[in-house]
This record gives sequence, C-alpha cells and structure tokens, in this order.
Amino acid sequence: MGRARLVVAACVVAVAAVPASASARTDFSRQAYNVLPPGQYGGIPLTRNSTDQARLYDALTPLQGRVTAGDIQRYFKGERFGTPNMRGRREATPRRGLKVIRDSFDVPHIFGRTRSDVEFGAGWVTAEDRGLFIETIRGPARIAALDVPGLNAFTLATSLRQFQPSAATERFISGQVRVLRSVGRKGREALNDVDAYLAGINAYYRKTHNSAKPWTRTDLLAAASLIGAVFGKGGGNEVASANLLSDLQARLGGGSGRAAWDDLRAAQDPEAPTTIGRSFSYDPIPRRATPGAVTVDAGSLNASGLRAARAAQSSIRLMSNSLLVGASRSATGRPLAVMGPQVGYLYPEFLMELDLHGGGIDARGAAFPGVSLYALVGRGKDYAWTATSSSSDNIDQFAEQLCNPDGSAPTRQSDHYLYNGRCRAMTTFDAGLLKGSGTTSDQELIYHQTVHGPVSGTFTSGGRPYAVALLRSSRGRESLAPLAFSDLNSNRVRSVRDFAPVMNQLPYTFNWSYIDSRHIALFSSGLLPLRAPGTLPGLPTLGTGRYDWRGYLSRSRHPQTIDPASGLLLNWNNKPAPGFSAADNNFAYSSVHRQQLFTGFKRRNRLQDVVGVMNRAATQDLPAFRVWSTINRVLAGGPAPDARTAQAAQLVTSWVSRGADRLDRNLDGKIDDPGAPILDAAFPMMATAELGGVVGPAAIADLTVLHKPDETPSGRNGSSYGDGWYGYVDKDLRRIMGQRVGGPLSRVYCGGGDLNACRASLWAALKSAADGLAVAQGSDPTQWRADATAERIQFKPVLGLANSMRWTNRPTFQQVIEFGGHR
Repeated sequence: MGRARLVVAACVVAVAAVPASASARTDFSRQAYNVLPPGQYGGIPLTRNSTDQARLYDALTPLQGRVTAGDIQRYFKGERFGTPNMRGRREATPRRGLKVIRDSFDVPHIFGRTRSDVEFGAGWVTAEDRGLFIETIRGPARIAALDVPGLNAFTLATSLRQFQPSAATERFISGQVRVLRSVGRKGREALNDVDAYLAGINAYYRKTHNSAKPWTRTDLLAAASLIGAVFGKGGGNEVASANLLSDLQARLGGGSGRAAWDDLRAAQDPEAPTTIGRSFSYDPIPRRATPGAVTVDAGSLNASGLRAARAAQSSIRLMSNSLLVGASRSATGRPLAVMGPQVGYLYPEFLMELDLHGGGIDARGAAFPGVSLYALVGRGKDYAWTATSSSSDNIDQFAEQLCNPDGSAPTRQSDHYLYNGRCRAMTTFDAGLLKGSGTTSDQELIYHQTVHGPVSGTFTSGGRPYAVALLRSSRGRESLAPLAFSDLNSNRVRSVRDFAPVMNQLPYTFNWSYIDSRHIALFSSGLLPLRAPGTLPGLPTLGTGRYDWRGYLSRSRHPQTIDPASGLLLNWNNKPAPGFSAADNNFAYSSVHRQQLFTGFKRRNRLQDVVGVMNRAATQDLPAFRVWSTINRVLAGGPAPDARTAQAAQLVTSWVSRGADRLDRNLDGKIDDPGAPILDAAFPMMATAELGGVVGPAAIADLTVLHKPDETPSGRNGSSYGDGWYGYVDKDLRRIMGQRVGGPLSRVYCGGGDLNACRASLWAALKSAADGLAVAQGSDPTQWRADATAERIQFKPVLGLANSMRWTNRPTFQQVIEFGGHR
C-alpha cells in the first residue's frame, strides 16, 4: 500500500508538471497507441528501454487476426500527449524554459515556454538517445545527398565506415540553405528551428564531453538527404531496364522483344491493386515514335555502370503500410487507423520518438535522428498522419552522347558530351575519402558530372558511345522538407482539405495517409518531372538538351482522395491509383500484390478489428495466398510425375486452406506447416520455368537483378513480398486456362502457349523442389519444415542484440488511433 501511494504521488507530481498545452483540451484522441521496437534508448551500455518495446511488438504476432481491445492496450503503449505511460521523471537540462519528462518507456515529453526551447529539447534528447546513430550516418548522409555513383548510402550507414568529405561536398550541401531562405517567412522559421535543434545536440555533447565535432546545418541537411535518397525516391535504373530489352529483342526480335519487355515492366497493368479508385494519369506508354529514348547494345555497359545499376536496385526499400477505415465502415462512426513506416530493424533504431509541446508546437510521433526537430510521422492535436514509400518516378538516367571537342570521331574514353548543339567538357567532382573497413581499402570518391548529374558509367547504342548521368528531382532541394513537417507539428492543418497543400511542399515521393475524427485521406507527394514528348519512361533519355524535363506535375494531378466510397484506404507500397505509371525500377505493379492480403474487414469495424486484419496479413505467404490456387488449377489437369510430388502439391493446398501463415507457434525453430518449405523451394523454379523457355537465360538473369522471382522472409529486415514474379505467373496461367484477364500479356509464356507443356514444366519444377527437400529432410513430406530461426528478425547490424523477434511483415513504428473530436 505504501508503494502504491508513492507511485500515485509520483504520477500526480508528473501530471502537475505538464503545461496546459499538453492537457486534454488540446488532445482530441479517443484511442491513441503506438510501438517502436526495440526501444527508445539507442546508446551504450544497453538499458531496459533499449529492448522493452520489442517484447510488446513480438507478443502481438501469434494472435494473427484474433486481436481484442485489451490486446491493443497490452501490446502497444499510449500515444496521448503528456506522460500516459505510468510515472514520469524530470530530466535536468541547461535551458530554464525547457522541461523534459521521461515516461516508463523512456519516451521524452518535451515542454518549452518558447518554440526555441522545444527545438533545443528535441536536439538534446536526440543526442542523448541516438548520439551513436547520428555520428554513424554523418558521412553516408553526405554520400546520399550527392548521389555518388555505385554506392548504397543506407548500407554504408549501417557499415560503420567513415567518410571524410571534401570542401566541395560541404559547399554543395550547405548551399541548400539558400533554397530554404528563398521561400520567405516559413523558411526563416524553419531555419530558426534548425538552429535551436542543433544547439540542443551540441549542448548535450558538451555536457557529456563528447569529442565529436559540433553539429551544423550542413549535417542536418545531409541527414535529410538520406531520407529522400533512400526512402523517398523512385526510378533511376533505366540502363538496367534497357539491358533487359536488348536481351529480349536479341532473342525474340524487335517487336516481340519490346512487347515482352512491356509485359515484364507492368508499368500500366489495369489489374494492379490500387489504394485509390479514381484514375490519375502519369507517364502513359507513348504510342508514337520515341527518338528521345536510347537503347543499350547488349553487353556494352561497362563495369562501373553495372555496379551503379546493382547499387541502385539494392537501395530500394518498400516496407510500410497503412490501413484507414472511414466513418462509414466504423462501429463508432469515427475513422480508425493502423499505420506506420517500416524502416528495418536496427540497433540503434532508425527512428526515435518525441512528444513536443510549446511555442505553437503540439505533436507526438517518430522522427529520423539528425532531422528529429519535428515528428515526421505521428499525430497533432486532432489528426494523425503517416507515410509509405510510393516509389514514384523522380529519377532519370540521361544518355550523354560522347564527343571530342576537336570534332574527331567520338571515343568511349571521351570526357566531352553533346549538349544544346555543342561539345561540353564534363566536370570532375571530388567528394572526399571513404575510409576502409576490414578488408576494404580506402576509396577516393571522384567522378564526372554533366548538366544532368553524376556519371556512373558508359555504354554503346548502335555502336555509338554514351555516358550515363543521373538526375534526381529532389537533389539539392532536401532543405524544403522541413516546411511540411513544421506545418504538421504546428497544427496548421485545420481540416482534411489542408492536408494535400501541406504535403505537396515535400520533394520526396511518399504516400501520405491522414485521419481525424471525421475524415480519412491520402495524398501522394513528390517533385515529379514532366517528361518530354518522344521519351519512353523505362529507357535512358537522350541528353542532348532536346528531351530535358518540362517542369513538374501539378498538385491537382497527384493521386489523392478524401473519404472514398469504399470506406477504406489500404496501402502497402502498392500502386496509388489507376493510370499512375510504375517507376522504371519498379516491376511489381501487376495483378498480385501484398496489399491484397488485407482481407476480413467487417461492415462496421472496431479498432481491434483493423489491428487484426493487419496482424493476420503480417504472417501470411503471398504466393501461397494469391497465386497457388491458379497454379493448382493448371496442375490438376494432368497427373503428377510421382506420388511424393502429388503429396507435396496437396500439402501446399492444405496450407492455403488454413490461411497460409508462416508462424512458429511452439517456438521450436520451424514453421509449423510443411506447405511453407515446399512452395518456398518450388515457386522460384516454377516462375523461372514459366518465363525462361520463351525469354531465355540472359533476360532471366537481367530481370532477376531488377525484380526477384520471390521475396521470402529473412531476418535481414522482416519485410517480404514487395518483390516477386507473382503477377506474371497469375496472369499467364489464367490466360492459358482460358480465364478472363484484364490487360493480358502479349503472349502466353508457359509452355510456349501449349497447356500440356506448361503443366509438365510446373510439375517438373515441383518435383525438383520435392526431391531436394527429400534429400535434405527425409522422404516424408509431412515432416518437412522451413527454418523459422533464419526468418526471425534480428536487430542489426551495429551491435547485434542477443534477442530477436518472430518474423512479421508490419511497420517498424506503428500507430493505432481514433479521434473523438476536432478543434
């Protein structure tokens, strides 16, 4: 009883310390929860708050769709303003107008007399909770800002390799301050916020005698670039796509090869699942000649160009989801949301949480350390928002026609290119020194640039030499990103119709979801280029000047909606709207997408129902759930090659009938159902056999670089099924079976169009998978199991925490929220 009184007294003291700006008068949430594994603290040595949220996150997974209201309270933490999570403790800071109160999960609740106090506090807690992280990203963030060819900035950010930037790099990034100043009052406000935030980081460094260099505006602008260049981009790998086209045309001929390439690109598949029903046209497939599109001679791309293509594709990260239920589909008559970004599972965590109040700011949510002056996803007084990567096409590769300034015949080694009728010398950019690590030696990052950007390699087209330059629309404009987040954190969104104009300030490509007590909405942001007539999205653009970009897409033409008639807004990095073309490096917008796993909504839903839909989908196998039934219909038309292969097919069918989940319920290290290892082994072979007989091994190899046959779970990051040849298999087999197909492929690929040959190839692939499993695991298919331990989510890579979590395909930071009123 004595301890209980002490706890109550502590809670009273903590609540009394919270200013009025964080009271119920400014918090209109009815239910507000979130989770961010492994935990808020990301330093050394570990504390209990380094891993406490991982336990909550992991405990929800085995419930699948059986989630109750009590489960939400158990496995998420409160996201109301102030300190809803048990008692709080006051933290000492050097700022008199600042209060920082830590709750039981160590989330910092920051209250300031002025806006500068609040931002100082945000910087202070960033240095305290993520000092290790922000020092780790300092160099790689600069590499991201520059678009240094052939390097994956996200991989570098988790590798601990150090980068020593040149003076030219610092000048390039710091020049973005002028861009922010150019927007007037809002730009000046954002700069003041930035300076106060940086003062907080540096004050904490001084207090703790941290020997790292003080943080500057340049550091923050570089960190903002890391978000845009990793998560907020799409496209920029046209040369690899052109390589695929060359292989297809070499095998099938010009017209048939181009038709096959269009099939695989799936840029405008009418069967692709979309979040919005209304059509928004962007980059339609041109019907006329495309003299501004450059093809690539087979095998002509040089080594540096190949490295850049692989690095560009490896940097794609498509992992977030949002489920919004409108008032018409809610049991309470108020909209519901379960939503959040997925940025991988790391220690220190890629995101951190903040609760900010004072000087006009009232917001709580997650932010990227280094730009954590605002909540980047989270909630305001009476609305919440989140982001999923949209991959909209904001990057192009330009083919620079090489020439010699003296007029002699062009050579591959020439560093001059043709632009606006004359030969120009490429410039040389020395970015700095990337330090070695282990067996990796130091690397001077020196590369050429043209008017279109950094040069990554060379190739030939029709025997003529070209260089590859990359142009990203958000490059050099990352400083504009704070404008939208300042408005969100300052609650300048007064109604649902304010949301799109606010998010349109952001140069990055994201799908932004919005909820308040009456409405749900979605707006797809990004500075999206308008391409010149005569170009073909998916192939390099001729860089002579004639086919340069013609401005940017207006706000009204971006995919957007408010309160759709369906009452649902569901996004899992799928196509935002019909007519909106897939970026050149995105081959996944076909008839099967993981967004289709969101099933089981009721006519009237409660918040726990929506969590259940998300949680069930998070453990389901996409090819099993959406493609196997089509495969099985083809197989059923003829006999299996042997009894074991027939039994393997039946086990997969039985697994699908039970929901096709990948759970390890008894934690014995094995996925419970034998159907999982069978389809894991068989599907890539089936998909390759289906396409390969027509397109050939060279095209299969090129396609695999751009678009993996199957993206099964692994402990790398938890996310799965964002990639896969699922739509190809689905559309092709439906057609060969005589079923209706919207936007059919140009030909039947399986078996060369012969149903019996197709069936035989699928049975052969399944037999090969079954034979391999029999050798590895014994002759009884009912005893085969997939390795659940290998799929467990590991917190990587900096420290490697001992604990791990069951595989689940859900956001890293996830909000569960319903508002009860509005200002």
